[in-house]
Amino acid sequence: MELTRPDGSPLRVLVVDDEVNIAELLAMTLRYEGFEIRQAHTGSKAVAAAREFRPDAVVLDMMLPDFDGLEVLRRMRSTTPRTPVLFLTARDAVGDRIAGLTAGGDDYVTKPFSLEEVVARLRALMRRSGAANAQLANVLTVGDLTLDEDSHEVFRDGESINLTATEFELLRFLMRNPRRVLSKAQILDRVWSYDFGGQANVVEIYISYLRKKIDAGQDPMIHTMRGAGYVLKP
Repeated sequence: MELTRPDGSPLRVLVVDDEVNIAELLAMTLRYEGFEIRQAHTGSKAVAAAREFRPDAVVLDMMLPDFDGLEVLRRMRSTTPRTPVLFLTARDAVGDRIAGLTAGGDDYVTKPFSLEEVVARLRALMRRSGAANAQLANVLTVGDLTLDEDSHEVFRDGESINLTATEFELLRFLMRNPRRVLSKAQILDRVWSYDFGGQANVVEIYISYLRKKIDAGQDPMIHTMRGAGYVLKP
């Protein structure tokens, strides 16, 4: 289970950045997290998208080609006064302008940012704003398997499963992408990070560790797709 609207539908996030590759990267990451995404690359398109899409939160670049993020915020707030906004700002633009923004209850990250930080701050903003159904926060569920990202507890069919820190991170990545085939390279990058010096067979080793704990005596959920990678599905 991810953060959802009270009716159970996905939370909506509007991503606004004139650098299309940054907007695409953010959109892809947030879709992985279960959000519904709309993109805009100018201030005027952002204002129009906010009116039509009715987002639960906005990721908004401060510098846009037509008018700046503060003007986008001012125009958006006339129609959606309570939508939380997470600003993206250049490191040298922090100063007084951002002090004024954060006083309004919103938040900012400076470029270059980590995707994890953007996700964490967005989740916190939406919880605070009441957009999210908070009781569903940070618990992933696939079939009869549940993983609590806060307490690090894992259960299969109600039975508690003890995992090491690395096994937990691997399972979390699989559960955030159910039914999606993940290559060894993707898993290495996400779980062991780019600077990991080992070989791809570390993935095979940890998949086998996980299988012994998750799939023991149960219908298997972790499947090998020969030549492609691994997929988790109920």
